[in-house]
Amino acid sequence: MKVDLLQMVENGGCSSKISPKQLEEILKLLPLPEDPNILVDIDTHDDAGVYRVNDELALVLTTDFFPPVCSDPYEFGQIAAANSISDVYAMGGTPVVALNIMMFPADRLPMEAFAEILKGGSDMASDAGVRIIGGHTIDDYPPKYGLAVVGYIHPKKIITNSGAVAGDSLILTKPIGTGTILAGQRLKIAEERDIKEALNLMKLLNRSGAEIMKKFGIKGATDITGFGLAGHAMKMAKASAVTITLNMKQVPLTGNAYRLTEEGCIPGASFRNLDYIETDSEIGTDLDYNLKMLACDAQTSGGLLISAPHTIENEVLNELRKSGLSLSAVVGKVTEFKAKSLILT
Repeated sequence: MKVDLLQMVENGGCSSKISPKQLEEILKLLPLPEDPNILVDIDTHDDAGVYRVNDELALVLTTDFFPPVCSDPYEFGQIAAANSISDVYAMGGTPVVALNIMMFPADRLPMEAFAEILKGGSDMASDAGVRIIGGHTIDDYPPKYGLAVVGYIHPKKIITNSGAVAGDSLILTKPIGTGTILAGQRLKIAEERDIKEALNLMKLLNRSGAEIMKKFGIKGATDITGFGLAGHAMKMAKASAVTITLNMKQVPLTGNAYRLTEEGCIPGASFRNLDYIETDSEIGTDLDYNLKMLACDAQTSGGLLISAPHTIENEVLNELRKSGLSLSAVVGKVTEFKAKSLILT
């Protein structure tokens, strides 16, 4: 029996997140735990939490799951696992073990689809050197899958979204626009080669990016997922108390994402993300509307946004491109805080 998971969802992947504005309001209500061994918590809305075990070892802890982002169960499992593991890479950690998180409608889908999702997740985790050692499943519609991941890191070598420093250059390791391509797929207006490109990008692990960040002693980074490039850059700017400027003309785009946006294929998540950034951002009056909306396009298993000292940006960029992240590009800069946290030009 052939299964098409996209028939079961309206918003798949990281576009299914609640709006970042709502999330910030919710997180304000949560008390911050007091423990000197907590090195990174929810205070700066970073990619993962970090807990110190001893002077040489800390644990990076994260979880992520979402509804299907593609039709094929195995491919869905691969992408969901890559996305979950990415948060550990964004912190500069080494992912080690994980637990499955599965919501599956047992009366609406064959159990073969269940097995294929888990197999896709297991194979991707294995590629990343991660061992899945258990998990939890509930009966729920539509299906959702992801991982809770634990990684290792040295307590003094953590990369955070609060580590951007004035004078740094911003390097993006993957193109944006996958959310728009997938919306186009649901509307049957996206080209097959663009869909394939988007899926391949989402299955590409951020492992090499993490290794290169560690090699160059990078202090600031985040991965680009459901809040889009602009939303995650905004969070980095706020956490670092700086202003980030993104030059959207330098941002690489996936396939024909620009054309689809021009034709009106703009996912709802893009408008939620735009609503989040507008108050604390300065948007250039001559910025192309389509590029503005693509800056807010929700990504699933997106690339890393790396804040690298300007003096080494070319070295970092060359290493990234040689490692297989061939479309990596310098997309902006970090300055002392001005009137706004984010500037889009």
